Amino acid sequence: MATLKELKVRIGGVKGTQKITKAMKMVASAKFRRAQERIITMRPYAHKINELLSQLVDAAGEEAEKIMTQREVKNKLVVVVSADRGLAGSFNTNIIRYASNYINTLGADTKVITVGRKCTDAFKKKDVNLIKTYINLFNDLTLEVSNDIVNNIIDGYEKKLYDGVDIVYSKFISVVRQETAMEQFLPIKKIDDIKENTDKEEKKNTDYIFEPNAVDILKVLIPKQYRIQFWKILLESNAAEQAARMTAMETATKNASDLLAELELSYNQARQAAITKEILEIVGGAEALKDA
Repeated sequence: MATLKELKVRIGGVKGTQKITKAMKMVASAKFRRAQERIITMRPYAHKINELLSQLVDAAGEEAEKIMTQREVKNKLVVVVSADRGLAGSFNTNIIRYASNYINTLGADTKVITVGRKCTDAFKKKDVNLIKTYINLFNDLTLEVSNDIVNNIIDGYEKKLYDGVDIVYSKFISVVRQETAMEQFLPIKKIDDIKENTDKEEKKNTDYIFEPNAVDILKVLIPKQYRIQFWKILLESNAAEQAARMTAMETATKNASDLLAELELSYNQARQAAITKEILEIVGGAEALKDA
């Protein structure tokens, strides 16, 4: 059994840790609210872009097939998006494990780009073809930084360094639920898939007139859709990270409270045992003096 001094030191340590986890939860809560507002505001815009893209595909007809030509996928690029910091439960671990398993199924020719310090550090230790890394983006997440990454990805695709791009990230569902997801980024989804993903009722009730024409607008909209899609992924990942960290810190704070209760009980029991021992020693000494 631990001594009174050891228990007291441990109680002090747990209390100190609890203060830190409480503070981190408050910080994560503030960041989460901002991240949640950004992604909630972004989702309708991204949805409208996809709806408009579907309308343009319909209006362009066969010309859309030429613009959105699919090519044979011989090798792929996998973009992995994680957090820059830990203390977010299994958030980073789930993404890295999912991405590693997926890359292993694709083969040795697979190229990898990492966004976030945690996945960057993890994949530097693995036997993968890591061609580019981005770290410390989420401290000051801006559209300009996101567009720069997209431009680099598209540039490699146009140079045929890879024939397809998939993105692995964590999708924000709710405060207590985040899902690791994989999304096709390049080439743009087939025309049938785009039509299928668009709400049929919205298409029925909408009648667009395109000027100058659907084909020209489609050529401008597709690169814009890439940027919007990637920006949405970064916002989803950021919101999911802050939600995961907030939940993890809340759990850690609760666990610290439970541990403190157990330690204080042990401390009181040890203190009571020590007092009882001292009383017995005093009584024993008094009895010994009487006998003498």
